Amino acid sequence: MDSDCSYHYTDNFLIDPYVEELKEEKRRRKEMEKMKQHWDMVGFVADGQYGIPRRCPCGGFIKNDVSPSPKFKHDFDTQPGSRYFTCTKFKDDGLHFRQPWVFGVEEEIAKLVKKVEEQSKTIEEMRKQIQIQAEEIAKLKT
Repeated sequence: MDSDCSYHYTDNFLIDPYVEELKEEKRRRKEMEKMKQHWDMVGFVADGQYGIPRRCPCGGFIKNDVSPSPKFKHDFDTQPGSRYFTCTKFKDDGLHFRQPWVFGVEEEIAKLVKKVEEQSKTIEEMRKQIQIQAEEIAKLKT
C-alpha cells in the first residue's frame, strides 16, 4: 500500500474517509433543516399573533372558516356565524390557531395604514428634494 492512502481498518471493515465525510455532511444538513423548521415555527407564532396569520405554528395552512351556528339571532346572512382564521389541522388542544376574523383584519388594516403614512412622508420628502434640485438647475441655467 502507498503511504498516502488514508483508508484504515476498523472492526475488520475498510473505512473510506470520504464516506465518513459524506455521512457527517448529511448529519449537519439534517441538523440545519431541524433548526430552520424550529425558527420557521417561531416566526409563525410571532406572525400569527398580529394581523392575518399566514401559517400555524404546527406548519399547517390557515383557512377562512365560518362557524356553523349564528352568533346572534338577527344574523341571517348567507354565511351565518362568526368568521375565523383557522389552521387546516385545527384541534382544540391549544397548539393550533383559531383567531377571530375581525381581529386579524383590524390589525392588518392598522399595519397597512401605518405603511401608507410612512410612504406618504417619503413621497413628500422626495417632492421637496425634486423642487430644491429644480431650483438649483434653474440657477445654473441663468
